[in-house]
Amino acid sequence: MSEQNPEAAPLVEFGVWEKAFTIEDENGDCYMVKTTGNGVLLAVADGLGHGGEAAVAARVAMSCVENYKGQGIIPLFQLCHASLKPTRGAVMNLAFFNGTDNTMTWIGVGNVEGILIRSDSSVNPPRESILLRGGVLGLNLPNLTATVMPIFPGDTLIFATDGITNTFADTLSLMDSPQKLVEKIGSQFCKGTDDALVVAGRYRGR
Repeated sequence: MSEQNPEAAPLVEFGVWEKAFTIEDENGDCYMVKTTGNGVLLAVADGLGHGGEAAVAARVAMSCVENYKGQGIIPLFQLCHASLKPTRGAVMNLAFFNGTDNTMTWIGVGNVEGILIRSDSSVNPPRESILLRGGVLGLNLPNLTATVMPIFPGDTLIFATDGITNTFADTLSLMDSPQKLVEKIGSQFCKGTDDALVVAGRYRGR
């Protein structure tokens, strides 16, 4: 789900690929793109399990993101945790692209993969992975620390839920658009045993 057309985000070009587990009618993996005054927030949540109850949990998390007022992503995680307590819980990644100072702040709880690929291969390291904290929002919230890093036009962030094989980043090419990128990942690395969601965001800058 998204508050807006993802392609309309001024700082970031997005691509999305998703597929529900074949025995279920609903996808328990959700995403949201939210534009704020100085940046763009991307959230991906995976409700525990699959099907309707997983989808409910993921949608609760996304409703918290939809109401985000710029209070910082750690307080947003804490709000999601409190709101998810009546549900089966969810894991989630957040990334905030700040167009004022060209930084990205990201944080993850659970097993949603997050990889940032640099457009300039001479940058060291050329690829960075999100530091995932063990836990489940709504059940057990770990100590949270957000990572802030500089980001440059063309840098591409990919979030993928655990319905995607975690080797998906081994053969990626930034020559592809974000949408083409996620379609390739989905078609080649979807496990078929769980809900699956891949979101790619390419930073444009201003």
